[in-house]
Amino acid sequence: MTTQPQEQNSLSLTTFLTDGGLARLCAEIESLVGVRVHLHDEHGRLVTPGEGDRPWQISEDEVLDPADWVSFPLIVDEQRIGWISIGNGEPVLTGAARGGVERVLELVAATASELCTDVLELRHRITTIEVLYRLNSLLVSGFGVEEILQSTLDAAIEALELKAGSIVLLPSDSDGLPASEDEKELELAASRGLSQAWLGDPMPLGRDRCFDRRVLAGEVVEVSDLAAHDQVLNKPGCAAEGVVSFVAAGIVFQHQLIGVIRLYGGSPRSFTEQERALLRSIGQQAGVAVNQARLQLVQAEEQRIQRQLVLASDIQGRMLPQEMPRLAGLEVATSCEPCFELGGDFFDLIERDHTLGVVVGDVVGKGVAAALLMAALKSSLRAYADHDAAISSVLGRVNDAMCRDTMTHEFATVWYGLFDPTRRTLTYGSAGHDPPLLARAGVQRADEVVELKTTGLVVGVIPEQAYVQHSVSIDPGDVVVIYTDGATDATNFEGSRFGRMRLKESLATVIANQPEATAEQVLDHLRWDIRRFSGLAPQKDDETIVVVRAGDSGVE
Repeated sequence: MTTQPQEQNSLSLTTFLTDGGLARLCAEIESLVGVRVHLHDEHGRLVTPGEGDRPWQISEDEVLDPADWVSFPLIVDEQRIGWISIGNGEPVLTGAARGGVERVLELVAATASELCTDVLELRHRITTIEVLYRLNSLLVSGFGVEEILQSTLDAAIEALELKAGSIVLLPSDSDGLPASEDEKELELAASRGLSQAWLGDPMPLGRDRCFDRRVLAGEVVEVSDLAAHDQVLNKPGCAAEGVVSFVAAGIVFQHQLIGVIRLYGGSPRSFTEQERALLRSIGQQAGVAVNQARLQLVQAEEQRIQRQLVLASDIQGRMLPQEMPRLAGLEVATSCEPCFELGGDFFDLIERDHTLGVVVGDVVGKGVAAALLMAALKSSLRAYADHDAAISSVLGRVNDAMCRDTMTHEFATVWYGLFDPTRRTLTYGSAGHDPPLLARAGVQRADEVVELKTTGLVVGVIPEQAYVQHSVSIDPGDVVVIYTDGATDATNFEGSRFGRMRLKESLATVIANQPEATAEQVLDHLRWDIRRFSGLAPQKDDETIVVVRAGDSGVE
């Protein structure tokens, strides 16, 4: 038999020699046939039965003549972990006798290979179960991404009996999903046994990042000897770091690659299919754990934002008038319902000199941005209204302030009216707002409801705009309804809008059927008709309605 070369095996015969039974079997066969029968490990060293407490031992002293031997390999996972050899010495067996002994030894080698393969598979399954159980526990641990990845890396290094490793992740977006699949975007997330010089070196391990590219394509990449591989760039750096072998796999969640786990060995080594499968499983399980941790972070952030939105919604609600004015000759009822936690609709009631100013506005957009703009607009409008009696002047100054402080796409519609119950008049102006509805006492039909139309550009677009104001008489029993487009734009499941005509019909109906209806009753009727029309269809816009009903006397 020729001298056997030293192989870069990840497996060794000694890992399967528990009680030395195979070495004793070879010795028994040798005693029966009288020809030397030896067991060798993967390096060619002689394995013999042990003495005393040692079931087997390895001898490196005996030198055999290769011409005198025939060998039968022990193959496990496509690796030769050793062989059984038979010599040609005394007595010399010939013919059928020699062939029979060789056949027996071949069967012994094949049987030993099968048993070792079964043992290896069993050990692999046990290791896999232990590692995956360890990683599964991370799913309910509440650990963050950093702790999960460090535990994953430690488990992989331990399971594969390697020296060092690192985990790099692709950057994620706000939902925890990978924001890029470019290997250049990989960011270090965990490491073990590697120096800062190695981790901080911008040079990739492989030429043109070939190893990362293959991992990103779904492969498990291995290099048994980095110093001998023609694609490895920094071989002196590998030698200085003490890393010799390399294996890498993707960290995957639902077929989406989110990172790469890289492991290094301190000696030349080939990796078995079971080891590659284990690393792939670790990467998949780590992907689940990382996604779970990211979801927990997203949920925690959402909960934090939700709490802030609740507080902001409460503050916004308190910015609206909390009590209706007690002004002789007027009844007021209001409703303001945002479609989200925060809205862009607002109204205000300003009492001054026996008059009531009513403001209804609708800021473009919804949510937080609209709410912030609404707060600024409401404060600005009240400040100008407190110092200027002219409606047209107030709207002009509000428009200039909005143009100065906002972008061109940030604007609002505003209606501002001044009710004077003593003079029984309503003076009003509009900045692009839907016209309010005026239902005179005794109205019977929708076509008798008056639209208080006027002109005026929305505030916040073009500065130095001129706004006009109009006046109309308000007699006892008259009802004015000011609203935002959320009321008329309410839709049903068929996509039909409630519309201004249905709003006028609803107003005419309640006045005709209940001539003495209070402002609150009128408001309830309008809201009920809108809800009955929409059914269970979701509210798509903020909805504000203010109802003002003139009383029988202007002065107490």
